[in-house]
Amino acid sequence: MKDIFTFRDAEKQVGPVAFTTMLKPAGSACNLDCCYCYYLDKAAQYGGRQAVMNDELLELYVRQYIEANEVPTVQFCWHGGEPLLLGLDFYRRATALQQKYADGKRIENTLQTNGMLVDEAWCEFFAANDFLVGVSLDGPEDIHDAFRMTRGGAPTFGRVMGTIGLLRDFGVEYNTLSVASRLCEGRGDEIYRFFRDTVGSRYMQFLPAVEHVIDRPGMRRPVIVSPDHEGARLADWSITAQGYGDFLCDIFDRWVVSDVGRCYVQLFEATLAQWCGVPPGVCSMGETCGDALVVEHNGDVYSCDHFVYPAYLLGNIRETPLAEIYRSQKRRDFGLAKRNALPAECLRCKYYFACRGECPKHRFETGADGCRKNSLCEGLMRYFRHAEPYMDRMRELLAANESPAWVMPFARARMGLE
Repeated sequence: MKDIFTFRDAEKQVGPVAFTTMLKPAGSACNLDCCYCYYLDKAAQYGGRQAVMNDELLELYVRQYIEANEVPTVQFCWHGGEPLLLGLDFYRRATALQQKYADGKRIENTLQTNGMLVDEAWCEFFAANDFLVGVSLDGPEDIHDAFRMTRGGAPTFGRVMGTIGLLRDFGVEYNTLSVASRLCEGRGDEIYRFFRDTVGSRYMQFLPAVEHVIDRPGMRRPVIVSPDHEGARLADWSITAQGYGDFLCDIFDRWVVSDVGRCYVQLFEATLAQWCGVPPGVCSMGETCGDALVVEHNGDVYSCDHFVYPAYLLGNIRETPLAEIYRSQKRRDFGLAKRNALPAECLRCKYYFACRGECPKHRFETGADGCRKNSLCEGLMRYFRHAEPYMDRMRELLAANESPAWVMPFARARMGLE
């Protein structure tokens, strides 16, 4: 399967260049010490000291990124670590550079933050420049503070909730990104209602935590490693496949009877897109990947945020233009491997069209033919099977030019709630 190249692959290759980048201007530097963070230890790849992006490299990146995208809208995604460590002046310079090199293209900005440094000045800047701000918040206080602590071990829930209030007061558009750990098992409905009713989030992302670790003597947080690493064990906080499936189904059951068209859950929106045969907008559910590059603080480029390892380095924008890096065979092969390295049983699965093998970072199990298989397969299959009749109904509604929100009375009747 490794050499399969489809007509769709060819179409993508000859079409207009369009890709996103996740820029990490502060690298893995962060003011928190989250137990499950797979990025905190990346500084070791750069000599153990995490530097930040300088102004000359920032300008080079902005120019190359805008020029490389052959589409009307270019979206910048500022990430980390904690990107706010660079300070407001850095982002003022960045937005000025965006306008300098826009060349008629629309520029959009998203930024992911842990919420600890946001104040009124940041909110004024976000509002004035139309930033979409993603806030990392895992759920109610006991779930959030179990893993998201300061370097001194202090809780962060109260400060993050204060940030949510500030963003709301200043009219900043925000969404929430949550890590679904083992603590979330059996609490899907509660967690969803917390985000909807208490946080006021109208766009939610729930990312499953499944990692392997080795312990470090005298350190609170273990090191996240490949499952093939000597001595690696599944992290205690990893969500189980069954627990993840139940978690998704519980959230879906609350959403589908009351909030379709009002609250957006990334996975549900992507699932509906798959059901309708349109791009899902989420790399983990795409047939192939490699269109969401990572640019590090020093200009190094990788194919994916989860594969920032020396073996996956594509190049550096100081030496090779970003457009050329994107068109490289190494980047293309990485993306095609998402599909071509799947076990045959996955390709034959009824729900392959919806799942697409999910994210390669979760392929810890082994299929019957020896290929790596997603360790969350059982849970994902449970979710797709559970959502199927409602997705079918929403597809019918869309085909009739009606709102998918009309699935709600159908769902309530089917669940015996009317």
